[in-house]
Amino acid sequence: MSGVQQIEIPAGDADMRLDRWMRRTFPQLTQGRIEKMCRKGELRVDGGRVKSNTRLAPGQVLRVPPIPEGEAPAPQAGPRISDDDAKMMRDAVLWMDDHIIALNKPAGLPVQGGSKQTRHVDGLSEALRFDYDEKPRLVHRLDKDTSGLLLLARTREAASKLTGAFRSRETRKIYWALVAGVPQPYMGTIKFGLVKAPGHGSGGEGEKMICVHPRDVDSTPGAKRAVSDYSVLWRLGQRAAWVGLVPVTGRTHQLRAHMAEMGHPIIGDGKYGGSSQENLGDGWGAQLGGEISRKLHLHARLLRFTHPFTGKEIELEAPLPDHMKRSWDHFGWSEDTVRKDPFDLDEPLD
Repeated sequence: MSGVQQIEIPAGDADMRLDRWMRRTFPQLTQGRIEKMCRKGELRVDGGRVKSNTRLAPGQVLRVPPIPEGEAPAPQAGPRISDDDAKMMRDAVLWMDDHIIALNKPAGLPVQGGSKQTRHVDGLSEALRFDYDEKPRLVHRLDKDTSGLLLLARTREAASKLTGAFRSRETRKIYWALVAGVPQPYMGTIKFGLVKAPGHGSGGEGEKMICVHPRDVDSTPGAKRAVSDYSVLWRLGQRAAWVGLVPVTGRTHQLRAHMAEMGHPIIGDGKYGGSSQENLGDGWGAQLGGEISRKLHLHARLLRFTHPFTGKEIELEAPLPDHMKRSWDHFGWSEDTVRKDPFDLDEPLD
């Protein structure tokens, strides 16, 4: 039987669920076994009892109880990545230096593994080692169906510095979205708090965020304050709008839940934009019909940050994914007709 292990959570695993971290690290353990360890207090974080859905933070120390020899991890070979997946990951690289890799993440590709998710950025990043000994590390996340800019750190030191920058909101992230109807006023701030509704399944699948009025956040158990800025960039009558979005806070599904709460769900959002949502456009929910794709129309367009080693300001832009590009072409919109930062009214148009 193996002994007790004390494992420090690395920066690249920030905000990952404990059960998902355990299944990734010890693939021989079942979800039921992990939950039993939690109930018995055998799994502990910084000495305290935890639940299977506890979110981990960098620097925390996880106590892992002895694992019977029959369940001890077998030596793991490096993951086998197909030539097509390796090419896809390398083609997604927008920018790279000695410390950081920036990807234009494809829509539909999860960032991390989870229930029934075996193909994800974290695993496929093995293809981005290049001449380094270790694969690059995640420092922030995007939803599975959200495309666009995603940073990976090539070293532990870079991961620590970048994770800190994201947590302290020292980065500027601008998303583009296609939404149903046209938000009024054309520019504003959404301040609804968010509380997590339980998902279905033993692994917490199907988690969904529920909006809470700002006055009720403090009195709602589990609710957290959330702030998003939005700006209407182009309109299609009253049917749909191209909007710029900034998540001032970084809550799960924040932009999707906030836009749906306004009555303007993001097109293609099956989780938050169903037929029960008010829609000021011609269609219902988060679908426009016709030639418009049913995929989620949410894209991390621009990322601006201070390089943690050189001190220089880095500004990166990610081209639209194919399904959004087709929608933009259908409406006659062009990517170069709006300001890079739609909230900076002093910035000249190119």
